[in-house]
Amino acid sequence: MRGEERLAWDLRNHKCLCRNPNEHLYVSDSGSGNSVSSDVDALDLPVAECLDSILAAASKSIPVVLKAPPGAGKTTLVPLALLQRKIVDDGEILLIQPRRLAARGAASRLAHLDHSELGSRIGYHVRFDRCTSKQTRLIVMTTGMLLRRLSKDPLLENVGCVILDEFHERSLEIDSALGMLHRIRTTLRPELKLIVMSATLATEPVAEFLGDAVSVHSEGRAFPVDIVHSPHLSKQPIDSQIIETLPAALDRTAGHVLIFLPGVGEIRRTHRMIAASGMAADCTLHDLYGEMKAADQDAVLSASKKRKIILATNVAETSVTIPGVTAVIDSGLARVMRFNPAVGLPVLRLEPISQASADQRAGRAGRTEAGVCFRLWPLAAHRSRRLHDSPEIERADFSSAALMLAGWGERDALDFPWLTPPSLETVDRAKRLLVSLGAIDDNGGLLPVGQRMLRLPLHPRIARFLVAADDFGVVSDATLIAALLSERSPFRSQSLSLFDQIEKLKRYLDGDARIEIDRGAAKQIQRVAKQIRRIMGSAENSPQHSGANQALQRCLLAAYPDRVARRRSHDSDRGVMVGGRGVQLANAALAHEAGTPSKYFVCIDVDDRGTEAMVRIAVPIELEWLDTSQVRTIDEPFYDPAKQVVIARRRQYFHDLVLSESPIECQPSPHVATVLADVARDDVESLLSDKNQAALAFLQRVRFLHSQMPDLEIPKLDDAAVHSVLEQLCQSMTSLAQLRRAAWLDHFKGIFDYAQLQQIERHAPERITVPSGNTVRVEYAEGKPPAIHVKLQELFGWTDTPRIAGGKVPLQLHLLGPNRRPQQITDDLNSFWKTTYPVVRKELRRRYPKHFWPEDALTAKATHNGLKPRD
Repeated sequence: MRGEERLAWDLRNHKCLCRNPNEHLYVSDSGSGNSVSSDVDALDLPVAECLDSILAAASKSIPVVLKAPPGAGKTTLVPLALLQRKIVDDGEILLIQPRRLAARGAASRLAHLDHSELGSRIGYHVRFDRCTSKQTRLIVMTTGMLLRRLSKDPLLENVGCVILDEFHERSLEIDSALGMLHRIRTTLRPELKLIVMSATLATEPVAEFLGDAVSVHSEGRAFPVDIVHSPHLSKQPIDSQIIETLPAALDRTAGHVLIFLPGVGEIRRTHRMIAASGMAADCTLHDLYGEMKAADQDAVLSASKKRKIILATNVAETSVTIPGVTAVIDSGLARVMRFNPAVGLPVLRLEPISQASADQRAGRAGRTEAGVCFRLWPLAAHRSRRLHDSPEIERADFSSAALMLAGWGERDALDFPWLTPPSLETVDRAKRLLVSLGAIDDNGGLLPVGQRMLRLPLHPRIARFLVAADDFGVVSDATLIAALLSERSPFRSQSLSLFDQIEKLKRYLDGDARIEIDRGAAKQIQRVAKQIRRIMGSAENSPQHSGANQALQRCLLAAYPDRVARRRSHDSDRGVMVGGRGVQLANAALAHEAGTPSKYFVCIDVDDRGTEAMVRIAVPIELEWLDTSQVRTIDEPFYDPAKQVVIARRRQYFHDLVLSESPIECQPSPHVATVLADVARDDVESLLSDKNQAALAFLQRVRFLHSQMPDLEIPKLDDAAVHSVLEQLCQSMTSLAQLRRAAWLDHFKGIFDYAQLQQIERHAPERITVPSGNTVRVEYAEGKPPAIHVKLQELFGWTDTPRIAGGKVPLQLHLLGPNRRPQQITDDLNSFWKTTYPVVRKELRRRYPKHFWPEDALTAKATHNGLKPRD
């Protein structure tokens, strides 16, 4: 029996029930110790109750959507039944797992239950690791490997059935796989069998998406788990909170303790603190995360006489079941990859997990007996958490999926069958990146560079870097860089440049024990680099030519063209990146060439949490390395508010990053006109009030008449018409001073024909003649009545208030004294003469005795100067 199996005796039947790490049971003969049956009927699993329904649908090539909690047996029973009962007569069975750890573990378990050697009838295929043979019928593989296989074999011609396990995680990869499988089934291969399995996801949306699917539910088996919430949110570090909680977890149950932490860094700090505390003296302390070697992972899953304390990432949440766990401590945190459009980068964010994830974690304590789960957050905070995790397609970088779709011949990502469609912005952003990498053309078609990139199971940027490295002949160091950028860094210091890190890494791998480095991370990088070289067909230690570092810098530029940055000054650690985002180098020496700061550099590893993005890895570049097709020179006008003129500069751009600029003479042009018009547009009337009073008055007269006599159908001269005139005038100008002196009145009048101008003059006159013989300007202002300002003596003899707009509107009269100040304001002149004039006359005669103040204003002769008229 394998070491990871946990034995329990059924004394009644004298049979040995062996429970594997996922609580999947099989029957073996207790006398000989050898398994005597591989038939799935012998597996005592909850899913067995609904197995007939699953197999009946699968045998007819009807898709199945199975919901079963972890431990119900879906990962073990369903693929074994398909294999052993020959439901899939022709072709392979592919069991898809989201993680490498789960895929290897499931393959080993299934091979054992099938009583076959791993790699014969049952094998696995994960990134950089494959264990299969020509006899393999059931392959457990990660989602990424399925997508790569679909790129090479779009119809899966040698595959009879695909099982998508752990679909509730809703990764972008598994959503892409579901869409492609659905398209294959509904077009060219209706016989392809498809089973979608989930622990928590509702089956109805998936079944509805597939159209003809059967939904199957299995309740599973679980023991009660007591949930203990912290009384309040703690400000202590996570490792300190774990140390405080661990004694209670050890006291409450006798089984293993599983502790969920957000990342490897927290795992290692907590590991050191627990070891130093001495509270784990009677236990074995284990780490569990995806990057560990298979042997180390097996040690965590293996049976042990000693109690275990297991520090794990969310890899242990659903994909892996550890036997004997009866207590869980949950930090309630996970690192989630989210795309940051501000800098065009995917970033890991530390976030609270959802309620569904918290329930999954807690359930790990109730697989074999009643357990307890300690949550390091209060109940009130738990209720405010989101119910479920959002699909990755709503938050992740879409570029890998877009490249894969191009490899499948899908030119329109939005036309692809998605369970949850991506946003248009997400698709456009990914397409722009792939076009800049030279992977696809503007129509979404795959280019030769993109075809080479698809061969590599890496992010498109890293794949593009390696394709360029292959062209430059620097694959050996490039694979180390690719692995370093893809895996966890073995260096703690942020002061090392990328090439310093590679040099130290190579020295360590060559046996220099003096190098301070995380050995586990370094070995993982070495393994990944070796696998990349194998895929690329490169020798283990291919020679690097002179100038290799410069070639590698150019290769990184090819992979990160949208992260080119320019220093703000010669020796500054700050710069601006393509897209306009400010960046700061974590160490100014990161972007030095031969000890001299390089003006331009490429940002490789960027943390966007600050006001300026912090650059942890950068490499210097030369201006002449930039793709000339992306460099353009533009003469650009700018408004100078101090001088109130438009000036011009000749600028050289890479994408939207200014590389250089110099002043040039500014000449009138459509672009200059646009800049000038934008400045003047918001306050044209203020502009006219300075040098163009006549134009402003005409504008006000027309608007008055349009409102008072709409039946004349006089154009309004609204903002749109005024702005049109402004744009015409700006075509030959470069300053506000020129605009103030421009022929606005002529342009305004040019909008009207002769008859309309006559109507304007008749019904909204510019000036009006008063009894003295003088002409007085009529003032028109929006929201106010039209008015004239006139000396009182000039109106003697006028009995009634003059009217305009066809007699509809009386003028407002501002009657001025000899000092030119209003003595009275009225729009009823007749009433003024009868009632108010005598009072005003008395006061004005006293103050201005030399002026003409007749007793009867209606019969008196008007004077233009206010003095008594000569006989």
